Amino acid sequence: MENAQFKITGMVCASCAQTIEQAVRKLPGIDEANVNLASERMQIEFENQAVTPAQVIQAVVNAGYGAELAGELTKESDQHDRQAKQIELGKQKRSMISALVVAVVLMYVAMASDLHLPMINWRNTLSMASVELLLSLPIIWLGRSYLIAGAKALANLHPNMDSLVLVGTATAWLYSVVNTVIMAVSGAEQPLYYEASGTILALIMLGKYIEALSKQKTTNSLTSLLTLIPATAEVVGDSGDVTTVDVNDIHVGDHVLVKSGQSIPVDGKVLTGQTTVDESMLTGESMPVTKMTGDPVVGGSINKNGQVTYEATHVGSDTALAHIVKLVSDAQGSKAPIARLADRISGVFVPVIMTIALLGAIAWLISGQSLAFSLTIFVSVLVIACPCALGLATPTAIMVGTGKGAQHGVLFKNGTALEQLTQVNTVVLDKTGTITEGQPRVTSIETNHQDTSTVLQLAVSLEYYSDHPLAAAIVEANDQQRLPVEGFKTRPGFGLTGTIDDKVIAAGNQKLMAEQNVDVSSLSATTDRLTVQAQTLIYVASDHELMGVIAVADPVKEDSRKAVLQLKERGLNVVMLTGDNRATAMAIAQQVGITDVISDVLPDQKAAAIQQIQTDNTRVAMVGDGINDAPALVQADVGVAIGNGTDVAVDSASVILMNSDLSSLVTAHRLSHATMTNIKENLFWAFFYNVLGIPVALGVLYLFGGPLLNPMIAAAAMGFSSVTVVLNALRLNRFKVSKNERMNKMNKVAVEGMMCQGCADTVTEKLGQVVSNVKVDLDAKSATFDGDANIDQLNQTLADTPYSVK
Repeated sequence: MENAQFKITGMVCASCAQTIEQAVRKLPGIDEANVNLASERMQIEFENQAVTPAQVIQAVVNAGYGAELAGELTKESDQHDRQAKQIELGKQKRSMISALVVAVVLMYVAMASDLHLPMINWRNTLSMASVELLLSLPIIWLGRSYLIAGAKALANLHPNMDSLVLVGTATAWLYSVVNTVIMAVSGAEQPLYYEASGTILALIMLGKYIEALSKQKTTNSLTSLLTLIPATAEVVGDSGDVTTVDVNDIHVGDHVLVKSGQSIPVDGKVLTGQTTVDESMLTGESMPVTKMTGDPVVGGSINKNGQVTYEATHVGSDTALAHIVKLVSDAQGSKAPIARLADRISGVFVPVIMTIALLGAIAWLISGQSLAFSLTIFVSVLVIACPCALGLATPTAIMVGTGKGAQHGVLFKNGTALEQLTQVNTVVLDKTGTITEGQPRVTSIETNHQDTSTVLQLAVSLEYYSDHPLAAAIVEANDQQRLPVEGFKTRPGFGLTGTIDDKVIAAGNQKLMAEQNVDVSSLSATTDRLTVQAQTLIYVASDHELMGVIAVADPVKEDSRKAVLQLKERGLNVVMLTGDNRATAMAIAQQVGITDVISDVLPDQKAAAIQQIQTDNTRVAMVGDGINDAPALVQADVGVAIGNGTDVAVDSASVILMNSDLSSLVTAHRLSHATMTNIKENLFWAFFYNVLGIPVALGVLYLFGGPLLNPMIAAAAMGFSSVTVVLNALRLNRFKVSKNERMNKMNKVAVEGMMCQGCADTVTEKLGQVVSNVKVDLDAKSATFDGDANIDQLNQTLADTPYSVK
């Protein structure tokens, strides 16, 4: 299936969106078509080569609306669209103000005597009627776009809100014209509705203008993302000369210079220099991140201090920010399942309202009321009914909610994910990379009467060919030459085997040892102790004889325990799913407060484990790395990929947490609940407004001695209903991440002068006096920590040692 997005023009209400969707879905090869009234865009899914964009556009045109294929969403295209909307808003504003001014004059002429205001001494009532007629004409001209659109919709047998306005105002105006002619012929005074038809149209123009202003604010989050990319960048040539180029002219491999205070134009990897970078636009985390040689930088982030030269690795639509913008745009154009009820009602709303208005007017006429009275009922019902509020209830909230999520490092791929996350009652967490850092390290090597270096060399020679995280930790711990391997085999869920110096070497878990008939009992006491400490064990055997065991630990993330407790406080059951053995899994689970653990699960069994949990009518959110856990993410009701801020194109997940913190899942859950609550409020108001307003317009209050609804008040109420829905959606902009959900990002500095583990221990102790969670990497000659201390403060702390940081 292919996806495409179109810009739609001419829509005024939910009925318009329904008409367009129905027209497009009739085309061959169209699987789905969703029209977003708030963003005025349509997303379609279609079979490749089964239908062309031109055919889709023609179907929309035939339905009475305009369409064009939406190009790639960029800073330039967004600015162009916003400028075009500003121009259109300017025209709309001028027409609206002019119409209101004329309407006020028209109302004064028509109603001055009723309100006991000073009035013109008309020669006769025909003179006053003629002036009212003349004053109504400019209002009709200024509001002609609504009347023409309504007429077109009627002609296409798909009436919309403008059709209601057209029928209501035209009926009142034509009735007045006929009565004016009668007055001219007979001289008898007749009831007139010029002021009602003119004022209704002017008030609708006012409501539409305020609605357009409010809707524009729902796209602010997306626009703020697009404006992060600078217009130009400084590229360093082969000879060292620096040239300023347009950011769109940067190519992969170019060397880009970024000075203090500048925005980073495209994704890349630092070549020279050191700085701290504000990546809050990407991860939602305000703590600046230290960058030095070899570290990745992301386009759109802000270089806080220092100067770096980096190599561009991703440009244009391949950058992380471009992926984020596309995901947010797609999500804002999608529909949540909760919108289906409103869609069904909107599809028949206008014809039903027209029928109700006509039957109501006839009923009053039959009951003995005058034609003028019945006409008031007819016009009031047509004007007060508002399918706009129904159509805006869901998309406005989704647009604001998904945009707000992007600001806090949470990407919802569509409205369905946003809604389904609120229905989840169980959260299943993968262990590696989700609860833990995902960067295991070798903590000890225990041997069975062998040399430690020999055991490590055999393991490294095999693990070098594996892409498993544990393999990377073992390879990183080795400083010896690798041995040649023949017949290398990967055993998913078990380990690795191969032949070295004519001996069969096996490196893996206890299940692999059992398969290879290796007796591991000689080290059982040691392995039991390490397992209790949550160490993962890699057994190494040569020719079916145990050589030793390598213990690897993957540290738990700083925020994991806090996040698990917060999820439980929100009423969610938390389960850990891992391929580790039971003892190791329980040790990690105990550290973070999880009691429900599923262990010893092979990668291809995780989806089945999720399915088993779902059998008890349990709705599951699976949180994993988005790659190894892809089948489980797809099987879950909501798949949540936890990444590093750059891996945002995860196909198998419907929610992406960009900053790798599990606390972001709490943020996502809170935001989804806030958005769905907002949608329900909007739908309630939209339904309640019509349920209450239409009976009042029909004269129910009048039956019991109350007032009859004036059509002009009905017009004002209709415009107010749509504006209320949009303003309520904008309240989501107040959503904030609580302090408990924020996790300080680790700062990183280079450490000079370290030669041994004792040196590293000294640096750890000294730095720990001014910052927290210090972790010193002797091999990488670097240190990471939490806190706001700068380089000068850290070096002052190390002043009495031979070490320094930079």
